[in-house]
Amino acid sequence: MPQQAETTETSAGTQPTAPTGPAGPADPAPRTFASLDPRDGTVLAEYPIQGEREVRAAVDAARSAAQWWNALGFDGRKQWLLDWKKSMARDGEQLAALVAAETGKPYDDALLEVMLAIEHLDWAAKNAGKVLKRRKVPSGLVSANQASSVGYEPMGVVGVIGPWNYPVYTPMGSISYALAAGNTVVFKPSELTPGVAVWLAEKWKALIPNQPVLQVVTGDGSTGSALVSAGVDKVAFTGSAATGKRVMAACAETLTPLVVEAGGKDAMLVDADANLDEAAGFAVFGAMGNAGQTCAGVERIYVVDSVYDEFVRLIAEKSKVLRPGPRDAAYGPMTMTSQSDVVRSHVQDALDKGGSAVVGGLDSIADGYVGPIVLTGVPEDSTAIREETFGPTVVVNKVASLDEAVAKANGTTFGLGASIFTKDATKAMQAAEKLRAGVVTIGSVLGFAGVAALPFGGVGDSGFGRIHGADGLREFSRVKSIARQKFAAPLNLLTMQRKSRDMKISAWMLKNRHGR
Repeated sequence: MPQQAETTETSAGTQPTAPTGPAGPADPAPRTFASLDPRDGTVLAEYPIQGEREVRAAVDAARSAAQWWNALGFDGRKQWLLDWKKSMARDGEQLAALVAAETGKPYDDALLEVMLAIEHLDWAAKNAGKVLKRRKVPSGLVSANQASSVGYEPMGVVGVIGPWNYPVYTPMGSISYALAAGNTVVFKPSELTPGVAVWLAEKWKALIPNQPVLQVVTGDGSTGSALVSAGVDKVAFTGSAATGKRVMAACAETLTPLVVEAGGKDAMLVDADANLDEAAGFAVFGAMGNAGQTCAGVERIYVVDSVYDEFVRLIAEKSKVLRPGPRDAAYGPMTMTSQSDVVRSHVQDALDKGGSAVVGGLDSIADGYVGPIVLTGVPEDSTAIREETFGPTVVVNKVASLDEAVAKANGTTFGLGASIFTKDATKAMQAAEKLRAGVVTIGSVLGFAGVAALPFGGVGDSGFGRIHGADGLREFSRVKSIARQKFAAPLNLLTMQRKSRDMKISAWMLKNRHGR
């Protein structure tokens, strides 16, 4: 185990603190913002809106710490990361309570989020060396005199811009893998959930107070913009597609690479032979859990016509008993109050275009809370089908076959996740292969989330690049290839004085090896 720093780990709780890292030159007239409990509007804490100078100071400090962090090697970093994991796990209930306070989600949901995040941290720490260590690769017949190998090096400083809906699980999917790969991280959380980020960084600082390997900068969109332009070596962004495009444009100015997870419009496919009760249960969880504020949640369901009516009955039965509320409820409020307006507009558009509400409706949207809404018969050109709603609503439409369901599922610009329900494993795998999505679950919803070895990411307006798994470790690494000549080449072609004999043999090899 690494030597423990001479400091006593303290409880961060919900107390406002300055972001970790050395103090940089402050911007004039520093401003602050409040972290609010969306359940009742209570002010939880005040945090600084950090400006360009402070963000650049954090990035500079991270670059200095990166030398120490990289020099530890995979085994050294693993021990520190596992110590950090233990520290978080010991106080996991405290972190869950803070997540619940800042997002409004039920405590149990918050604790599950913490558990999943820690599983990913554990996997990244233990597997980085296996995935990223230098390995031999075949050189081939023509280059048999070369010893070839591939290795992965840290990129340097990674800027992580996180969301508010899963303020631990989602950003830790980048932070854990970036750190395990040898990078340092500057994390800008959503202005709705700054306390969670500060808590995570303080846990790190309590272990290693003098090495700002992980720092947090708090603020609004201007702070995020400052981070993107502060000279980081890679950006990991989670948010809307529109904001993702703006971040990408900013990164293009300096050729800074980035990974983007930009939401989804995930579809569930239900075939005639599916276990309908089980599928309906998963549908309600995927659509209504976390108040529908899940990027890979269920927003559209396509059900084969012979079982459509029964499925609608079941999902309506399971949905209508749910009640949102501040505490001890199925789910909480909309964390970002303006999201209620988006939900309202999508429901209104669906109804205006001929859809029906079998559970809830426009009256379900009030005072920052949205009751369950199940819509049926919604035209495919409706915003409730084509745009991300991000609320506890779901559209259930009828199709003639699983193939038609696949075609409808592929009909939007998003491509994050999807789920399939059928008892035919072969048919399920065939459908999964045809779906334009980064991840597909068969027989469950969000089943991939706890599988740390599975990469996660989307296509189209859902973004690009991958977090989690081996691909997630490589996402935050630079590939370095090395070829070492072991002996002189029998055919010396890498010279300005090539022999005609060597060229004749080469031409013969080309024709006989590849031209037949």
